[in-house]
Amino acid sequence: MERLASFSNDPFDKPPCRGCSSYLTEPYVKCAECGPPPFLLCLQCFTRGFEYKKHQSDHTYEIMTSDFPVLDPNWTAQEEMALLEAVMDCGFGNWQDVANQMCTKSKEECEKHYMKHFINNPLFASTLLNLKQAEEAQHSETAIPFHPADDPPRPTFDSLLSRDMAGYMPARADFVEEFDNYAEWDLRDIDFVEDDSDILHALKIAVVDIYHSRLKERQRRKKIIRDHGLINLRKFQILERRYPKEVQDLYETMRRFARILGPVEHDKFIESHALEFELRREIKRLQEYRAAGITNFCSARTYDHLKKTRDEEHLKRTMLSEVLQYIQDSSACQQWLSRQADIDSGLSPTVPVPSNSGRRSAPPLNLTGLPGTEKLNEKEKELCQMVRLVPGAYLEYKAALVNECNKQGGLRLAQARALIKIDVNKTRKIYDFLIREGYITKA
Repeated sequence: MERLASFSNDPFDKPPCRGCSSYLTEPYVKCAECGPPPFLLCLQCFTRGFEYKKHQSDHTYEIMTSDFPVLDPNWTAQEEMALLEAVMDCGFGNWQDVANQMCTKSKEECEKHYMKHFINNPLFASTLLNLKQAEEAQHSETAIPFHPADDPPRPTFDSLLSRDMAGYMPARADFVEEFDNYAEWDLRDIDFVEDDSDILHALKIAVVDIYHSRLKERQRRKKIIRDHGLINLRKFQILERRYPKEVQDLYETMRRFARILGPVEHDKFIESHALEFELRREIKRLQEYRAAGITNFCSARTYDHLKKTRDEEHLKRTMLSEVLQYIQDSSACQQWLSRQADIDSGLSPTVPVPSNSGRRSAPPLNLTGLPGTEKLNEKEKELCQMVRLVPGAYLEYKAALVNECNKQGGLRLAQARALIKIDVNKTRKIYDFLIREGYITKA
């Protein structure tokens, strides 16, 4: 009985003969009753009737050879495998090098045979097409698609973006430090030999199974990053900002469950809650109209206009009372006039900052229209206006300080200044504010 031999022509890739320990060359004999591991003999030892332990000379056997045609009557299976290995080693198109490595076929014969049976073969083409269609169907729906043609972000090592992505490097599809990074150390000294006892063999198999579970966990973590669109974290954050602040808070809270639901199901869950929020807000607005005795939308538009005017008048009176408290301070009066001008021009007024020194200070920063303002509470808005810091930068600095505080169990001012490279006075104000509000703790 003839069977296909090893895929390699190199005798050093095959186990040695169990009788004389010489390297096997085709044809050779494999015992059909012994193994695993396979019990292989060269023809000389087989003709002598070699026996060893459980192997007997009367066992059934198989003749291992590759000397038979597969795709072409003029090409043996051994030559087919040699051609594939040569193309893999030399590269597609380098037919002269392929022929030199094979030694049995010319350049033209190698090219013609490979193109006919491995490139233009309709059987292989249909199989590849089905595999491609199956892969496209599997990835037809993703939460945030990231096309392979896009240039992936390349965050620098230990940067804020790199820490936010848990050290993931999209260009390499790998982590700086893998999950259980030293799992391979448990395998470095393991060697399966025939003389192992059953208990030792089972123990080694268990260690390999444990290592395999570590590999599966590494792939699972990478799959979560790819499936949920976290490769380009900036794009992901921009898409989050389309939701109202209440839905953004829900998104942040439910983020930890995304890996359980899956990307599409998680986005549907968030979208459903965003729709519910819009419906509740609309219902509340209609209830307000009903309580005011409004029965049609024309009256509702008039009501909204009057309500807006009334709120503006109330804001003006509040601002005037604030200025009267500091009427002796010329800078406070100037700030009130500036706020009044903002209201008249349709802009949001800035918070007045009373001056208790003779030195002129820079006016507070106007946060109107700046991205990220909607994510700040009133105290954080006041801080950004005071230190003249845009909301986006403040949110990044805050996240960096909070993450470092959680890692270290506390944070000192010197550590905060090393993390965010801005004016030291602004850093101190941000540091004191976060401690005062309970976001971080002092080391």
